[in-house]
Amino acid sequence: MLALLFKEVRSFFSSLTGYLILAVFLIATGLFIWVFPGDSNPLDTGYANLDVLFEIAPWIYLFLIPAVCMRLFVDEKKQGTMELVFTRPISDMGIILAKYFAAFLVIAFTLLFCLVYFASIYYLGSPMGNLDLGAFWGSFIGLFLLAGVYVSIGVLASALSDNQVVAFLLALVLCFVFYIGFDYLAEWQVLETLQTFIFSIGINEHYRSISRGIVDSRDLTYFFGVIIAFILITRTVLQSRKW
Repeated sequence: MLALLFKEVRSFFSSLTGYLILAVFLIATGLFIWVFPGDSNPLDTGYANLDVLFEIAPWIYLFLIPAVCMRLFVDEKKQGTMELVFTRPISDMGIILAKYFAAFLVIAFTLLFCLVYFASIYYLGSPMGNLDLGAFWGSFIGLFLLAGVYVSIGVLASALSDNQVVAFLLALVLCFVFYIGFDYLAEWQVLETLQTFIFSIGINEHYRSISRGIVDSRDLTYFFGVIIAFILITRTVLQSRKW
């Protein structure tokens, strides 16, 4: 499993793909934090916070993560190496997890660079360190968990499709539905009695909860539960080729 994981990670960074992903994320977030004027720009408001990073990052990842994941299984199908991969001395679940963690590590790498923003805001504060650390680290953990869910959706989309564009669009739609779609659904008047339950299905409710700086076990259970569910569905999809 580790050999396949490292192979997948190397494939991202042996071409421009990995560096392009990193550049797109950092440029996009950097523009929103430091360049674009508004209430969320620390230089405009004079208030040391990184709220805009955690507001915009889920939307950037909505496009970025499906782009990272779309090739995971589609490329194997196109090159005719799918069966070769599954004849290795590794279980189907091991192959799925190797590809999942490879994509997640690439995304996690982009997130670690956000610590540069944290250091900048930390030292710019007056007095230095005048920053809501609980909210920052809660949001940071929440973003890792949100990315984990997006990647699990992207892996499933790649397993379902034989075309990268279709896999990308499928992952994008599913990520959107799970991130904010259920919030829109809960606002329907006919579903008012189920509003709390519908909100709890979506990622946004749990992401906002963790972003307050309180890591609740219910939120962790939700994120890990959704990730495991999508990985198990992916295994079922791939095993169906033998039926």
